[in-house]
Amino acid sequence: MNTFEVFKLYPIAIESAKGMELTDTEGKKYLDLYGGHGVISIGHCQEDYVKGLKAQLDKIGFYSNSVRIPFQEELAVKLQKLSGYDDYKLFLVNSGAEANENALKLASFYTNRSKVIAFRKAFHGRTSLAVAVTDSPAIQAPINKTDKVLWADLNDIESVKAVMDNDVAAVIIEGIQGVGGVKIPTDDFLRQLRELCTANGSLLIVDEIQCGYGRTGKFFYHQYSGIKADIISMAKGIANGFPVGAIMINPEIPAKFGMLGTTFGGNHLGCMAAILTADVMMKNNYVANAAKMGDYLFGKLKGHKAIKDLRGKGLMVGIETVADAAEIRNKLLFDEHIFTGFSGGVNTIRLIPPLCITEKEIDRFVEAFDKVTNNA
Repeated sequence: MNTFEVFKLYPIAIESAKGMELTDTEGKKYLDLYGGHGVISIGHCQEDYVKGLKAQLDKIGFYSNSVRIPFQEELAVKLQKLSGYDDYKLFLVNSGAEANENALKLASFYTNRSKVIAFRKAFHGRTSLAVAVTDSPAIQAPINKTDKVLWADLNDIESVKAVMDNDVAAVIIEGIQGVGGVKIPTDDFLRQLRELCTANGSLLIVDEIQCGYGRTGKFFYHQYSGIKADIISMAKGIANGFPVGAIMINPEIPAKFGMLGTTFGGNHLGCMAAILTADVMMKNNYVANAAKMGDYLFGKLKGHKAIKDLRGKGLMVGIETVADAAEIRNKLLFDEHIFTGFSGGVNTIRLIPPLCITEKEIDRFVEAFDKVTNNA
């Protein structure tokens, strides 16, 4: 049996990792500035994280939500401290797509409405509702296409008003568009969106799956604007590589037995991975480090002759290049042994490194970027 090849893969097999470094099966070492799509938040194989997961496996790895799992409550308390969302409720799942799926379904349950407003160039996942609100027809099967999704333009409140009606259950927006080119909603736009949703009785769902969990220098990017979302979806960095997703839910939205469900979500090992990640983040003040290192990186790259536009916040960085970004990315990987990402459809290199990054790793990247762009 062969694998179902739906991704174009680099001919590199990673065998081990530590901190910011990856090692392949041939012994080559790479600097990881992509973190496996922004998943690695506290560094690969972090000592306390590994030790805690091994100890948990000696006790119990899994049981379903048919029993009380105290780790879920412990994680909720830690997320409250990290996020500042004091009275919200936590529902745990397994991935970002599943988080958005449940956020949209919950909004429809609560409002008894059937439509949702999403934004062009958005990416919210590959499951049914999540892919329906993703602006990428190539990944939407015919069964995913629906007239229940209304499209608006980022940072254009009039385009939102034009499609808003009394059957809109929610507006869903990424804190920062990742796949769409690291495009940022302005603070004013987020505030206007919050006001519009409140006035219309629609919920505001903020997708913080890639840009959240401390990556931008605040726990959630939308907190820069001072607004509160009704539902916040998160995943990726929450458990440093273990598949965990979650939504945080406004306490005014009541829970009803059976409205949401999951087999694997919130299991013992997954919760422990998230708890350990949260502990390491708080102990090392990684949210503040993301802000500090982001400022350092932006300062190093500002005005670079090879850069057409520099976007992002903290450690979510989009580098729109003058020359072909795909070629530059390949040279960074194969010549300089540095992993970076890419934003599809735009000439943009995407950096979403572990939050434990230091000036040393940033300097190495900038030196390599200088080298490959001078030769591009």
